[in-house]
Amino acid sequence: MWRSVAIMLFSLGASAPVFAQESCTKADFEAVVDEAAAALNDLNAKHKPAFQALLRQLKEKRGWDHDTFMREAVPFVQDEQIAEYDQQTADYLARIGSLGEEGAAAVVPDCSMLVEVRESMAGLVEAQQAKWRYMMEKIQSALSQ
Repeated sequence: MWRSVAIMLFSLGASAPVFAQESCTKADFEAVVDEAAAALNDLNAKHKPAFQALLRQLKEKRGWDHDTFMREAVPFVQDEQIAEYDQQTADYLARIGSLGEEGAAAVVPDCSMLVEVRESMAGLVEAQQAKWRYMMEKIQSALSQ
């Protein structure tokens, strides 16, 4: 059930209003935290192989040996913008973990906190999607030169 809620949130975008449910349980909080981890894994599984294939294409196109490739590929995986996306991701993960633990530990769960966890999860996925888009565009640009 929470997976479909998460997918709905992602398709609507982070700015879509999310309403608190009237009652929630510890399991609801745990499920949303688990969904955050699954969403990250899904994004990485989807994008990492394609990105690595593009890096290999660039290596071949430029005729780089292994050592040159390891040096020249760095800007495609590490720059200020990527560091910013990574920081956003870390911030969202910390918030999701903190709110999830607090909500799951509460005697009577605060369902408005569950909304915050879901919104943070949507922001996390949005930040990771933006990071992958940025890195893909960056390497595709290099391939077209």
